[in-house]
Amino acid sequence: MSEKAEKPNMAEAIRALQAEKRMSDDAIKQTIEDMVKAAYKKTFGHNENCIVKFKDDLSGIDVYSRKVVVDGVYDPSTEIELEEAKALSDECEIDDELDIPIDPHTFARSAVTQGRQTAHQALNESFRESLYKEYERRKGDVIAGIYQRERNQNIYVEIERAGDGVEAVLLKKFQSPRETYEKGDKIKAVVVDVKKTQNGVQLILSRSDAKLVQNLLSMEVAEISDGTVGVFNIVRDAGYRTKIAVYSNKSDVDPVGACVGPKGVRIQNVIKQLEGEKIDVLPYVDDPREFIAAALQPAEVKKVYIQDYDKKEALAVVSESQASLAIGKGGMNVNLANRLCKWNIDVKTEAQVAELDLVDSSSTLKAAEDLFRSVDEEVVSVAELPGIDERIAGILKEAGYDDIQRFSDAVADGSIKTVEGLTEDDIALVNKVISENVVFADEEPEDGDAVSQEQEDASSADNVQEEAEEEEYFCPECGAKISLSMTKCPNCGVEFAFEEE
Repeated sequence: MSEKAEKPNMAEAIRALQAEKRMSDDAIKQTIEDMVKAAYKKTFGHNENCIVKFKDDLSGIDVYSRKVVVDGVYDPSTEIELEEAKALSDECEIDDELDIPIDPHTFARSAVTQGRQTAHQALNESFRESLYKEYERRKGDVIAGIYQRERNQNIYVEIERAGDGVEAVLLKKFQSPRETYEKGDKIKAVVVDVKKTQNGVQLILSRSDAKLVQNLLSMEVAEISDGTVGVFNIVRDAGYRTKIAVYSNKSDVDPVGACVGPKGVRIQNVIKQLEGEKIDVLPYVDDPREFIAAALQPAEVKKVYIQDYDKKEALAVVSESQASLAIGKGGMNVNLANRLCKWNIDVKTEAQVAELDLVDSSSTLKAAEDLFRSVDEEVVSVAELPGIDERIAGILKEAGYDDIQRFSDAVADGSIKTVEGLTEDDIALVNKVISENVVFADEEPEDGDAVSQEQEDASSADNVQEEAEEEEYFCPECGAKISLSMTKCPNCGVEFAFEEE
């Protein structure tokens, strides 16, 4: 058998490590270099001058000891005599550095053992780090696995195509109370955390997280995947009910209809994967009263009072028969609505409201703003206008159309329609608010508007002139016409002076 056949090829070993440990060429080369340097240090006491070079085809390595050429060796491990150096290279001079080949087989057995241990530890650490980075990027994603075993009510899941070193566990607190499993059952869950272990990584899975519903819905609804329909918010009481608020980025697409699907087939597929959990899909609207009323479904809401805009406090009025439905078992329905709308919602019946002296702050807010807004106040940003929600303001700011004048110009030339995420209804709403609240500097003043300072000055001058022309004066001697500015009659020359009576 040839020498080549007897010795394993390093390139093949590297490829095997890549497949087994999911490591890059550079990571494996660094590990091998660390192993050699560990053995070198065990043999010579240090490794600062140890040089490891890989062959171009990665079929092997060469090890060198880098020494300084001196005239009189003090440390043989780092220095070499000039005469000895010249035997290796004729061009050597004092203070030159010379790489002297070292045969790794000359390393002590204990040094080799230590080098192997170092390499093994480095490989394991590199493998863990590689796995950790891979699955850290997948936090929030849904992955599939097989029920393997249960311990302390925690379910251990074998992840498909994960390979060795990956352990997945569905903790008791992240399980849906509606669901039960048996060995061999297929489980889909969302990755909520990734932890390093001695042999690899541990994935913490959840079947109760709202992201699970969002991911499952995205798989069923193509309009969500391509961005036509957006999810404003999604909240969940696992095993019982989920509420989803959606909006459309195209005026001709119904966001709720897209999610529900023909005859409800899309949403039913998601419900089936959640073991029958109820799902409410409702449209997101800018008006908080409409949004709150929709969020309390399946209850029918009579009216919503906005009690405090700053604190986001609202009161929903329902009939006596709808009260328990609006509140839900243990307050579940109203709590989900609170979280979905991000408002504090109180539910009362019509009889309870009749005893209260309620004022809807939403009806007086605009009047108050108009009362205290200075007529000279300059508003340049769309976000400063009343009635513009954060979503529209954010889209316009990102696209560079937050300035009111620039937005109006973009509407005029049609370029505003190219802004991604902005619907025709959004454009119409902003236009309406601008027309009701903004007067541009170059617009002609309407009847009743304040006149300019120049017009006032001209009017004042005309009035003075008219007053002066109303009274005439004549010379007391000859009767010639004179003015208040004269001291002598231009006709007869008599002198005179004017005095106030």
